[in-house]
Amino acid sequence: MSSDIEIAQAAKLQRISKVALDKLGIAEEHLEPYGHYKAKISLPYLETLKGKKDGKLILVTAISPTPAGEGKTTTTVGLGDALNHIGKKAVICLREPSLGPVFGVKGGAAGGGYAQVVPMEDINLHFTGDFSAIALANNLLAALIDNHISHGNELGIDVRRIQWKRVVDMNDRALRDIVVGLGGTANGYPREDGFDIVVASEVMAIFCLSNSLEDLKSRLGNIVVGYSRDQKPIKAKDLKAHGAMTVLLKDALQPNIVQTLENNAAFIHGGPFANIAHGCNSVIATKSALKLADYVVTEAGFGADLGAEKFLDIKCRKSGLRPSAAVIVATVRAMKYHGGVDVKEVNKENLAALEKGLVNLERHVENVSKVYGIPCVVSINRFNYDTPAELEMLNARMKKLGVPVVLATHWGDGGKGAAELAKIVVGLCDQPSKPTFVYEDADTLWDKINKIATKVYRASEVTADTKVRAQIKKLQEDGYGHYPVCVAKTQSSFSTDASVRGAPSNHVVNVREVRLAAGAEFVVMICGDIMTMPGLPKVPSAEKIDLIDGKVVGLF
Repeated sequence: MSSDIEIAQAAKLQRISKVALDKLGIAEEHLEPYGHYKAKISLPYLETLKGKKDGKLILVTAISPTPAGEGKTTTTVGLGDALNHIGKKAVICLREPSLGPVFGVKGGAAGGGYAQVVPMEDINLHFTGDFSAIALANNLLAALIDNHISHGNELGIDVRRIQWKRVVDMNDRALRDIVVGLGGTANGYPREDGFDIVVASEVMAIFCLSNSLEDLKSRLGNIVVGYSRDQKPIKAKDLKAHGAMTVLLKDALQPNIVQTLENNAAFIHGGPFANIAHGCNSVIATKSALKLADYVVTEAGFGADLGAEKFLDIKCRKSGLRPSAAVIVATVRAMKYHGGVDVKEVNKENLAALEKGLVNLERHVENVSKVYGIPCVVSINRFNYDTPAELEMLNARMKKLGVPVVLATHWGDGGKGAAELAKIVVGLCDQPSKPTFVYEDADTLWDKINKIATKVYRASEVTADTKVRAQIKKLQEDGYGHYPVCVAKTQSSFSTDASVRGAPSNHVVNVREVRLAAGAEFVVMICGDIMTMPGLPKVPSAEKIDLIDGKVVGLF
């Protein structure tokens, strides 16, 4: 079979103006085209939709990710196509891929097989320049901080207490800890600094949580960049940075519209990491899609312990969005991996490993259905290697939990391969549901991280050293206690140890660092050894990506 990129390059794309008009009723004058096949939708037009009735929101999440693969984005695209295939008006909402993972581990993030969004190369690379704008806005603020210090430091910024980092949209471990301002007085004051990846930045989080340009500007102004010598917070608006930052982001804030291989509409906008930030596409894109379609399929990053929890406790809590149903994506291969099988052996029948690994799926199902209170279905991306005995075991285990299981073949068959899944999802959306948060606004920050750790991760306790506990206590006393908590930890395990597969219980979650994201209005608690600037693997995907005879190769 052809590779993902070969399938995408052979696709018959329609002009995006036609897709927007035919599928969503958006006239061409409301689009800002970026070539023939991608465009931005104007914010003034989206404002006119606010009185319209909302469609149903469907969340696609997954088991804890493995090297064997799950196919969450592929399922999101396939389900969107399938809903249209069975006669429903549906649109999908995805995040934009980060170049770090594209050239690092993943090699692309636009779906796969015959369930992709296109133009795939553009989406995986520079797309419409949103991430560049976010990086520039972030780094403008960083430049203004050092410039202010260099020109007399009227605000009394303590260079030892600057929290704001520079960013770049690439995995580069060499930039984690650096020194800036070297080379004499002309270059400012030397100080320790560092880089995060763009998708872990607070500007990205703010971008995706903002409801309007005015909201964006206000949130940017509230960013706490550091502290003065008498420990008073210094905000971006104190540096008069938020206006210029908004100017850099004004075009980027308009949602991007593209299409699937089956010429259905897709919104792709924003892209915070789910193992570091909140892992959801923009509120503006999701809310707009709900006004334009009867069903909106969106995804949250990584497994349901990270992505789905943050989708609910941060995005939904702040925006008023509520999902009507959830899809939990898994593969038999991945569950055998969770059962202890080496990734090279996952294509071989192994009922013992599958039985052991199914606990991971069961844990996620319990979290989604009982902790989050969302009706759900398990979607299994079918592989030819899956045996009848393995599938029978899987069905039997899910039956005990009262959750339907669907074998989906959208990767090879497109929308029609997920038609059964679409019908079940429509049925779930018709059921009454009342999604619940893991914690309440009034809970303390310490209680919030404890509830996430014990209720979702099944940890026995949360630990932190005296310094971190003091930071949390100070944030509580300073009036940030009502903020949600955004946990940064490994995506590969319920624990903070990436090597622990399955569904560990009674483990300890250690909070290593705390960061205030006052503009995004959440508190980041960094756990275990997770890095906000990832590194590249020994053999990065970049080695396989090339331009041959004018065609991009190696993007999946």
